[in-house]
Amino acid sequence: MNRKQIFYTVGQIILIEAALLFLPLFVALLYRENALPFLVAIGIALVAGLLLVLGCRGKNRVIYAREGFLIVTLAWLSLSLIGALPFVFGKEIPRFTDAFFETVSGFTTTGASILENVESLSHGMLFWRSFTHWIGGMGVLVLMMAIIGGSDRSIHIIRAEMPGPIVGKLVPRVKDTAKILYLIYLAMTVVEIIFLLAGGMNLFESAVHAFGTAGTGGFGVRADSMASYSPYLQWVIAIFMLLFGINFNLYYLILIRKFKAVFKSGELWTYVAIVVFSVAVITVDILPRYEAFGEALRQASFQVSSIMTTTGFSSTDFNLWPALSKNILLVLMFIGGCAGSTAGGLKVSRVVILFKMIRAELRRLLHPRSVNSVKFEGRTVDPGTRTSVGTYFALYMLLFSGVFLFISLWDPFDFETNFSAVAACFNNVGPGFGGVGPLSSYSAYSGISKVVLSFAMLFGRLEIWPLLLTLSPSVWAKK
Repeated sequence: MNRKQIFYTVGQIILIEAALLFLPLFVALLYRENALPFLVAIGIALVAGLLLVLGCRGKNRVIYAREGFLIVTLAWLSLSLIGALPFVFGKEIPRFTDAFFETVSGFTTTGASILENVESLSHGMLFWRSFTHWIGGMGVLVLMMAIIGGSDRSIHIIRAEMPGPIVGKLVPRVKDTAKILYLIYLAMTVVEIIFLLAGGMNLFESAVHAFGTAGTGGFGVRADSMASYSPYLQWVIAIFMLLFGINFNLYYLILIRKFKAVFKSGELWTYVAIVVFSVAVITVDILPRYEAFGEALRQASFQVSSIMTTTGFSSTDFNLWPALSKNILLVLMFIGGCAGSTAGGLKVSRVVILFKMIRAELRRLLHPRSVNSVKFEGRTVDPGTRTSVGTYFALYMLLFSGVFLFISLWDPFDFETNFSAVAACFNNVGPGFGGVGPLSSYSAYSGISKVVLSFAMLFGRLEIWPLLLTLSPSVWAKK
């Protein structure tokens, strides 16, 4: 195992974080706020990053799958630990466990918060809090490769960090793939900021909400999220949440004018069908609670977009909706967005493959001699991918159950609160139901539960394997 290259790459990531911390530092100075917390965090990041980079230089830059998994896990943990420091040093989130929870929630684009009064945060902290969504949305190591390039075989890093059952290169060079992804990501973010500015939102709030939408995270600047903003701004956020929940490979295909390939995407049409169906049912279900059909449609569309893409913004207290609507939102939490997007959850592609695998197995039981292949996106799903999808789902349910039982034993809140809290964290959604609804926070949970939920967010964002393999002693063996 190439340990030097692992820690060298982690050091590079920490140095990039130090550079990124200058943006909230600039915002703090612009609003004449205390910039010292950011300066101290930058200093610590620079020292730690330089020590790793200078101490772990080596000629062997080859990265295999094992190194890729370890780099991703260690990089995300390092980013979260250092990213929590400004909140602690600034005493705006004085307890480190709370600051760590908030930062992990930011980088994993979960949007779960321990803050009961978001408005009390300074502009610099609010900016950094939402900017972590944007950094983590596409992936911090993908960002590194887009800026400074990667090591040999660094496609393993992209595969370990990017969500979905299948990840490939858009173009032959990994660095160029990373650049294309981030250019699309940046362009869409800028376009959203322009639309928000057109709706009367100021530049600071437009940037913060665009970061939260692009990363499908959901951190904002108000305790009621998007509820107090105009219908126009809610529609803009809703539409862009759906756009960021689509596989970014499809946007690349649009750019190179391969429109037929886009329209043949089974995952895209399944995603659209689920959204349309959910919006239609919820609109009818909540219609008696609103004065006009248009308002009911807007609220249903916004919340379906938010939960399906695991963004977590809210335009109303859906905790008060009928049971049918709440149950639909709960199911959408688990499905999530498309593979290759910034959304969380199981992913539409993985859910589709799972159902097709079940159907193939039923056919095999009825007709043992028949050939029952599983096809997805016009191609036969190879046995390795089928095994990977099935194993991932089994691990997902096992870890989900373990976290839920631990949280229930340690903090015995009601079933709705604890179950939805674990579902919201594991699927990187943010708000749940009951005590962790859209107008509530996770502040009531104990320190140990917050740490466990933080790792649940990491398991969900990194899709289990990198973190699980990092915890395995055999992976660290020399052979």
